[in-house]
Amino acid sequence: MTAQVLVGVDGSPESLAAVEWAAHEAALRHVPLCLLHVEEPMRTQRVHGQVAFAAASRSRAVLREAADRARRGRPQLRVTTRCDLGRVAETLRGAADEADLVVVGSRALGEIAGFLLGSVSQAVAGTAGRPVVLVRADCADTAARTAVVAGLGLSDRGEALLGFVFAEADRRGGGLRVLHCWGPSAASVSSGTADPGDDERERRAVERMTELLRPWRRRYPGVRVIPEAVFGSPVAGLSQAARGAGLLAVGRRRRRLPLGPHLGHVAHAVINHSTAPVAVVPLA
Repeated sequence: MTAQVLVGVDGSPESLAAVEWAAHEAALRHVPLCLLHVEEPMRTQRVHGQVAFAAASRSRAVLREAADRARRGRPQLRVTTRCDLGRVAETLRGAADEADLVVVGSRALGEIAGFLLGSVSQAVAGTAGRPVVLVRADCADTAARTAVVAGLGLSDRGEALLGFVFAEADRRGGGLRVLHCWGPSAASVSSGTADPGDDERERRAVERMTELLRPWRRRYPGVRVIPEAVFGSPVAGLSQAARGAGLLAVGRRRRRLPLGPHLGHVAHAVINHSTAPVAVVPLA
């Protein structure tokens, strides 16, 4: 693995927003930025020379525009470009192993209809072995925002997520808000009344969050942390908390099965609803 930030580019507004965010992130980390453009193979075995030349010219133009945008205002940032031939999702997923962080546009990555969140971006975020940040076109101006928000489960698998968000908050200097969202007990749902046991669940959640955060607070004493146990839908709670933030991070459990969705419903929903870029962090 190389210390770098990798971003997928295709010239779309989403990918240019991803380039802007990734360039800011690479500058914060003091690492190079790699711009990767992927050309899908032509369906026919033989491609007319003019068609191949036009495709190559377009690839160079896409990378040149992205590189110019990345370097704008960042003269010290080292930017490299790369053009690969292959399936977009598979190529990006493979390249992810070579970087600290992968950034992709969260709508269209490629010109084929249907290359939306349900395809390329979901495939990369749901299978990559490194954290993946998804950036929408309307998130282009969020790169310089400093606040970080994280959605935290209460299992022992959250170390990768906490390590990621504490390091991000430390770099950005804008504080970290950690949310655990919880709902009513089965008894209170069935009866339609408040259950005194719900107060106990909240108390235990706060205690568990304090326990999980303690070693990271010691490691990053300069990070201002606000832990919250929030009653209600995780999607609504996280989306609301992410307003005005520079980054929202959620965890993703690794799956051994090769087929089926790899993103949980919470991660999938917040990617669609969050007004901030969303980082999907693979958990142990």
